[in-house]
Amino acid sequence: MDDQRRDALRTRAAEFAGVTLTNIRQEFPNDLFLTVRRPGDFPYRPKDVHPAFYGCYDWHSCVEMHWLLVRLLRTMPDAVPAEDIRTALNEHLTAHALATEAATLRDRNHVARPYAWSWALTLVHEMATWDDPDSQRWAANAAPLAKVFTEAFLNWLPKATYPVRQGAHHNSAFGLSRALGYARWLAHEGDPALLEAITEAARRWFGNDADYPAEWEPDGTDFLSPALCEAELMANLLPAGDFGPWLDRFLPGIADGGPTALRTPAVVSDDSDGAIAHLHGLNLSRAWGWLRLADTLPADDPRVPGMLATAEEHAMPELDKVSGSHYMVEHWLACYAVLYLSS
Repeated sequence: MDDQRRDALRTRAAEFAGVTLTNIRQEFPNDLFLTVRRPGDFPYRPKDVHPAFYGCYDWHSCVEMHWLLVRLLRTMPDAVPAEDIRTALNEHLTAHALATEAATLRDRNHVARPYAWSWALTLVHEMATWDDPDSQRWAANAAPLAKVFTEAFLNWLPKATYPVRQGAHHNSAFGLSRALGYARWLAHEGDPALLEAITEAARRWFGNDADYPAEWEPDGTDFLSPALCEAELMANLLPAGDFGPWLDRFLPGIADGGPTALRTPAVVSDDSDGAIAHLHGLNLSRAWGWLRLADTLPADDPRVPGMLATAEEHAMPELDKVSGSHYMVEHWLACYAVLYLSS
């Protein structure tokens, strides 16, 4: 995290935490994703099925917003309402609540694959790698949920002949990237299976990609850039000497300040339309993607200054949209602001 982004995060951390604390406790409206298997097989309310992650309109948004709270508590404890955050996390991340989540999702883990899976593993990784007594307890409570999604990845990846390249929840590259930190932590703990499966799938799906049609982006409901998600994942996996040439093949205009479509912030015409509002997230996730690419390349690489400038151009206007806009934005956008600012 450089000084400019650290200062921006410090300035806005309390705001981000405040909107998140409100949203993780807001049960309705709720886009509850359930497969009804028999008459009467439907809950009275979302909290009956998801006692930990019942807020934020949908399950995956609630999970990623819990990650935001842990991340802010870990990186900016003096800039956020720390006791309020710990109280909320203690309420939600109990052993009973997370065991219930795991039991529910063991049979329904196709929800938002792989997006929800990978954000759950991101949350567990953030908690497990922080030497804080509360965080270690939350991580232990979440172990059954992490096991469900680790097994889901291990079952799915060998069968997934093709990647999904859309710019929303089913994007394969973003899902693998978000799960990679937890996979590496597992490997360090002596269980390399998830890391090996992610690495094999990424190389199989993306290793030979070239001449990506960047001018096709964005789609009208994107909150992720398929191009930058793939490039960010490969930056995470390829040896340093191999990534630069791979990037030149994948986005051949990048050395000349292109592709224009990926350098131009998306326009959002209606914050109340959930699909159109996704484009706010696209701008922030692009900013994170450009930043990650710049961090991976050598500091004297001529492509780096343009990448950093593009990241800032995409991100800065969106920070004002995190709160005070519309619920279809507020229930999730802060997560992408923190992802960018705390990287």
